[in-house]
Amino acid sequence: MRQNSDVTPAHSGDLVWGAFSSTAPWQVPEANIAWTTTAVALRQQAQAEVPKLTKSRRLPPLTRVGVVVIVFVIALVPWYIRKRRGSFSSDVASRANVSLRLRRAVEKLGATYIKLGQIISSGEGLFPAELVDEFKRCRDQVPAETFASVQLTIEQDLGARIEDVFSWFDTTPLAAASIAQVHRARLLTGENVVVKVQRPDVSVMVRKDLRVMSWLAPHLIGRIPVAALANPPALVELFAETIVEELDFRMEAANMLDLARMMRDLGQEGYVIPRPHPTLVTRRVLVMEELTGFKFDDVVAMQEAGIDTENVIRTGLIAFMEGALIHGVFHGDLHGGNLFVMHDGRTALLDFGIVGRLSSSRRIAFLRLMLGASTNDLHGQVSALRDLGALPLDSDIDAVIRDLRLDQTTIDPTTLTGEELVKEVQRIVKALLAYGAKLPKELMLYVKNMVFLDGAIARLAPNLDLLAEVATISMVFTQRHGETLGRDLGIDPSAVEFNFDSVKASLGVENSTNSLTYRELQQRRDLIQKRMREHVTK
Repeated sequence: MRQNSDVTPAHSGDLVWGAFSSTAPWQVPEANIAWTTTAVALRQQAQAEVPKLTKSRRLPPLTRVGVVVIVFVIALVPWYIRKRRGSFSSDVASRANVSLRLRRAVEKLGATYIKLGQIISSGEGLFPAELVDEFKRCRDQVPAETFASVQLTIEQDLGARIEDVFSWFDTTPLAAASIAQVHRARLLTGENVVVKVQRPDVSVMVRKDLRVMSWLAPHLIGRIPVAALANPPALVELFAETIVEELDFRMEAANMLDLARMMRDLGQEGYVIPRPHPTLVTRRVLVMEELTGFKFDDVVAMQEAGIDTENVIRTGLIAFMEGALIHGVFHGDLHGGNLFVMHDGRTALLDFGIVGRLSSSRRIAFLRLMLGASTNDLHGQVSALRDLGALPLDSDIDAVIRDLRLDQTTIDPTTLTGEELVKEVQRIVKALLAYGAKLPKELMLYVKNMVFLDGAIARLAPNLDLLAEVATISMVFTQRHGETLGRDLGIDPSAVEFNFDSVKASLGVENSTNSLTYRELQQRRDLIQKRMREHVTK
């Protein structure tokens, strides 16, 4: 692949304040763009709508409930019959079949359920591998809208015929996902662009589905352990908070500028944000600069091109942490379809519909959480989680540590039997439920991104020494942001003594462990999952 050559050389312009490509098809003003001035108000309106959409109600939209039930029944009954008859050659074959059927079902049900599939696709290690692999198709391989539908949306929103804006428009989409699909095109002024177009009626359907989910959620309380831990009504509210902001591309374009500004402020040279067009952004259409590169999982091609894939991962981890901990802003939906590696080794970020934004108090709580992990301060870590909203404000920190046995010697999970592993998980879930634990929006987005980066390490840097990398990133972070740490946390950064025992405990290894590659960690995880599956199927 090549980078876009139909551009003019960039002057100082927007590169002074934004992390954009070094060649500029146009200049983006730092302020006073029409859609940036309305983005804050639009975001506030979207969040104000969430309580209405997730309000507990006696009756849901009955027609939509009926459609959802019928689609899932048709999808799952044939699998269930085959499983009861023992028709599958193995449990893997059974899981693959049900995963395929579930993916086809969510595609039929539309944007809201496809978005849930995308969330599952980022959960490598949390969900069955077959389900994750199948739902990865929900990222950018969902059945596309017709070009006639796309053209109608563009012309309605831009107020002009498509040929009056573009000299060429590819009728075949580059990708199609839950909310929108994207097409390559060329403006009349000669710039190659990517055009993101919202699916028709998606806004109405998402809101209807959220009402269905808010009706169903209370009935799931206490019925499914994982759902109970997440608190189903709170989980629906969290999901609503993220998806309603994706329904207006003016907010997304503003997010692009916020992330570009943040990356530049951090001096982060490893990431590039495509420029949104200053005048071609509406609620349902977003025209942006075209960037090209390698798919994020195309490791062979990257290495053949001389790209250091370990450095790609290292840069990603540092940039992600810096954004959240220093600026309180981070891309909230990292997955393989939302980023690619350019030929110069920098990573291009895409799809800014979901962005994590931390209040000042929660950003400082995140800082305290990371500091506690780096210094093995259990009390500091749990109190930080409380202040992030994961635990009630009146939680007894010492009791939480005691009940979760965080202060006890780490037990290597690979030494436990399947029965012992299941009992340990049940014990932890029960303890968390007793304290009213939940997963607030910002923490959920952060954890989801870390799960993705975890999986990315498996592909791009399987031999990376995780413990050494944690130490390196901690030192780099302290060197770059010591002044901020000192001011926000009231500490002397030079006096901080790193102790990664709690990090080792989170990985399930003993304190004496000095080295652990990702490949070794994955082997341990595979063994643990195998033992748990064998116990459950006995």
